[in-house]
Amino acid sequence: MPSDAQIAEILSQVTTATVTTILLKKGLRNVWLRGTRPLSPGQPRIVGRAFTLRFVPAREDLATPESWSSPTLTRAAIEAMPAGCVAVVDAMGVTDAGIFGDILCARMAQRGVAALVTDGVVRDVAGVIGTGLPVWCQGAAAPPSVAGLTFVAWQQPIACGGVAVFPDDVVVIDADGAVLIPAALVETVLDLAPEQERFEGWVMDEVGKGAALPGLYPPNADTKARYEAGKG
Repeated sequence: MPSDAQIAEILSQVTTATVTTILLKKGLRNVWLRGTRPLSPGQPRIVGRAFTLRFVPAREDLATPESWSSPTLTRAAIEAMPAGCVAVVDAMGVTDAGIFGDILCARMAQRGVAALVTDGVVRDVAGVIGTGLPVWCQGAAAPPSVAGLTFVAWQQPIACGGVAVFPDDVVVIDADGAVLIPAALVETVLDLAPEQERFEGWVMDEVGKGAALPGLYPPNADTKARYEAGKG
């Protein structure tokens, strides 16, 4: 298995659209995390191992401001995050309670966390953006997480945006949102994705020259031969 640095180097040149196409060919249809939109325009493409966090519905005896000092809390989870990971948070799609604000995001940025991805929302948006931590989410809400959610665990399997995410799966994120690559399929995607990107770049050049799409994309035998000849 290539190192995480090698994985990031290769996949940072590959779009999430290409990743989903490759995984579809391998039989995986449900890999795009719904509701994961860039909080700010122009955020870079991010690649990293998933560090998972999970919220459940709020229960009044547990979801209180006092819970922020319990052993099982988001603060402790952040201190366990390794540099380069992508924090993937199951907020059950709740959009009226912000899971993290500027202070927590600032600490994540200090620890070298690559990005935050959630099917929920954040709060203190101006401050969060100011931390420089890239965030993909459904937007913003002023109330704190305990107004609608209870934090229960980290580094366990979760569901985020309707997708099963396991710790150490690889996540690729860009302007189209977040896509999951199961850990067992990372090498397969690394093998296939760069060539898929090269081919689609060649197709775009052909379209720019006025080529018609039938037989070009997807390619027929003649198109494949022309592409291979051009590579040589």
